[in-house]
Amino acid sequence: MLRLLRTTRSPSHKIRSLSPLGQLGWTLVEMILALAILGTLLAIVRPSIHQYVEKARVAKAIADIQAIQSDLAGPELLDGQLPATLAEIGWGGLLDPWGEPYQYLNYEVGDKNQQRKDRFLKPINSSYDLYSKGEDGETQKQLTAPVSLDDIVRANDGGFIGLASTF
Repeated sequence: MLRLLRTTRSPSHKIRSLSPLGQLGWTLVEMILALAILGTLLAIVRPSIHQYVEKARVAKAIADIQAIQSDLAGPELLDGQLPATLAEIGWGGLLDPWGEPYQYLNYEVGDKNQQRKDRFLKPINSSYDLYSKGEDGETQKQLTAPVSLDDIVRANDGGFIGLASTF
């Protein structure tokens, strides 16, 4: 009997389990355990990854708004007027990181009732508004509205560009 046990061991002296077909493999319990471990790791890591992706999108939107603001400064200095649309300066087709067009409102040609406002209902800019609607794709005039908190806005005439929630 002692001899029989030795024949079922591998050269490294570990007992090998054979499947019904005679091949080495994972048992169902081992497979379920491995999947459970992977699932747990993904559940832990996924929120962190989402946070980093959102931070990158916000940074991209801020950089785009800074670039658009720079391009808007040229016509304003040369002609004393801002363009009516972003298309006039070559930014008309630009989409924010969430796939929506950037919002631009020139106060001279647009509806002044649509101006973005702070918590005291005062306009946040004096000549134009430029912003992204953020992750949810929704916005309201007042920055403190719940749907506006994720907007990336230009405020204080370019002195602030960032999340509306931090303005």
